[in-house]
Amino acid sequence: MDQDKWISPDLRTGKLIIRFRVRGFPKQFYLNSGLECSKTNWDIVRSRKEIIERDIALNRFDPTLELYKFGNYQNAVVPIEKLSLDKLWDKFLAFQTQHLERSTLESDYKQITKIIVELSNKSLEDAPIIRDLLLAKYSYHTAYKSLAAFSRCCRWGIDSCLIDFNPFEKMQLPKPKNPSNENEEKAYTLEQRDLIITAFESHPKFSHYSSLIKFLFWTGCRLGEAFALTWGDISRKCTRISITKAYASRVCVLKGTKNNRRRVFPCTEGSKLQSLLLEIQPDSPDPKGLIFKSKAGQRMNLNILDKCWRAHDTKSYRYNGVVAELSGQGIVPYLKAYSTRHTFATWAIASGASPEKVAYWIGDNVQTVLRYYCHPDVTKAECPDF
Repeated sequence: MDQDKWISPDLRTGKLIIRFRVRGFPKQFYLNSGLECSKTNWDIVRSRKEIIERDIALNRFDPTLELYKFGNYQNAVVPIEKLSLDKLWDKFLAFQTQHLERSTLESDYKQITKIIVELSNKSLEDAPIIRDLLLAKYSYHTAYKSLAAFSRCCRWGIDSCLIDFNPFEKMQLPKPKNPSNENEEKAYTLEQRDLIITAFESHPKFSHYSSLIKFLFWTGCRLGEAFALTWGDISRKCTRISITKAYASRVCVLKGTKNNRRRVFPCTEGSKLQSLLLEIQPDSPDPKGLIFKSKAGQRMNLNILDKCWRAHDTKSYRYNGVVAELSGQGIVPYLKAYSTRHTFATWAIASGASPEKVAYWIGDNVQTVLRYYCHPDVTKAECPDF
């Protein structure tokens, strides 16, 4: 019989008992099973102990122990509360909050939570009605994403013994085709990359950001990781860059890198990257000082980068950013700023670096690099000095 610190035979009667403590309660709890010490009975008692553990984890523990008493074996099955979709979602979100970062919660669940509020009068049995309402009111992509999230929530509810079926399992929509994602997985040619850099350097309004653009193209660094860099992350001679954190623009918080992998990006002596860092490095750099700031001295964020890369609006006019301006003139195709990462990975591999090295440099795994960040079609042209 496997030992369990909660379960033991009573020294006086020999019957199996459960002893345990619960945070917030001063006393130790005691439950007598009335069962002799045998393998079969031990399994029965362990099953009851697991029910108690589950209820503690779900904040529905019964301190009177009435639900867990032996003798009436129907008590072993805790009645399932009938929950509405919004109530179940609240519990699911509370559980997710315990192990997901705030930025992930914001990006993955914020919009769906707003939709849930509008469905607060709907029960789980209304799944077909909810699906039709979503399709009528929102885009197909939003309806697809919401129904998938509702199904995940219900699967969690079943695993947590809160509900006994998943009404959204058969309500799922076919995955939407999203042509707009096509450009997100393309890279610039080296000639196009250098045209963008040159345009930033000479731009009357956005030349301040040319250092950041060069850094992104020459390292493949994630945008949030670049926004978080301080001079304490750079070695004295600017030959090593420690990438250990990222700035989540949507929620304005510092966090770990996307996969919590710390890495060191090497800058070769005499390289363009080292020269760039030495050029912008203050005489006495503050280890906590940000490397890349806005013209107003603020921390860089996605909104500021988008204005100089794509476009920004005033009350009376819409001004193109540098890359949108080049695209409008037919000089380069328009790709999002994240294409700097794709461009670096593609040309690093094309120039002879192994996928393993590139994966380390950009903080990802080899499979992801080869699947998402390597674009051989971009490198068909003759390769200049990388």
